[in-house]
Amino acid sequence: MDIHSIPPSALSPYQEFIRSRTLSVGVYRLEAGARDAQQPHAEDEIYYVLSGRAKFTSGTRTVDVEAGACLFVPSGEPHRFHDILEPLEALVMFGPAEGSSPNS
Repeated sequence: MDIHSIPPSALSPYQEFIRSRTLSVGVYRLEAGARDAQQPHAEDEIYYVLSGRAKFTSGTRTVDVEAGACLFVPSGEPHRFHDILEPLEALVMFGPAEGSSPNS
């Protein structure tokens, strides 16, 4: 068994720290007021919000998020965090691993 811990902040808002053929896991961090510039992914994605407060739009649905929120985004669906009121930190899981799908 491998044991991983959440990496400290870096220059990139997303830091991957676990990768296999079928799954990748990382941390996504955005400062209050930041712009989330991510594009739709070719993989299904789950966010688990660790801290912060913001709004999240996926497709046509917008929800308020804070620590404890769990969000599912199907592959190809446009999505983003916005109106970030407090620094946001989310655990992100891709299935299969991000960038491994033929349409990536």
